[in-house]
Amino acid sequence: MRIAIVDDDPIVCQSLETILTATGTAEVLWTANDGDAAVRRYFETPASRPDVLLIDIQMPGTSGLDAAREILATDPAARILFLTTFSDQSYIAQAMGLGAKGYLIKQDVAAVGPALQAVMAGQVVLGAEVLGKLTERTPDPADSDDSGDTADSIEGLLGEREREITALVAEGLDNRDIAARLFLSEGTVRNRISAILDKLGLTNRTQLAILWLNAHR
Repeated sequence: MRIAIVDDDPIVCQSLETILTATGTAEVLWTANDGDAAVRRYFETPASRPDVLLIDIQMPGTSGLDAAREILATDPAARILFLTTFSDQSYIAQAMGLGAKGYLIKQDVAAVGPALQAVMAGQVVLGAEVLGKLTERTPDPADSDDSGDTADSIEGLLGEREREITALVAEGLDNRDIAARLFLSEGTVRNRISAILDKLGLTNRTQLAILWLNAHR
């Protein structure tokens, strides 16, 4: 696995490179310290495009979010994994909405290696703290309790089989496990999930899982 690391702190880049190289997890192609440099290095040559781009959120100049947006606009297949100290809901939602493959908090450095491997295997990776942020709801005294209405709305849009599949996606199961659980082919599950995303106006299964969890809290 070939990766690139982007962080405004050179020590973070060096430390991650040392750990990932020493453990045999990945080969680090290059590092950069801001979003502009990340975009430039990513598209420098075909050989400079990593299998996974590990990038921070906030950096001087072009942010990690803006860099990811620019990279994905040209290379939609890019695998981008955010690693940051910021666990704000807005940052997480923006990152996953762009099509990122994961979002980790820097304190959990031990999770970086397994997360990279999971992303390479086609999975979307969210740290435990990140999942907690995504599923929490800040109470608003002006709001009525509309969680039941949200659940009813989703239930009304989806058929029985679609609801079963969505619930399993929210549990974190991949297509193969969902297929085995529901006695379907993996291709059928993949097609059903694509149809569900289109129906709900979502772009990825992470957004689908979050919507389902929020509706059924």
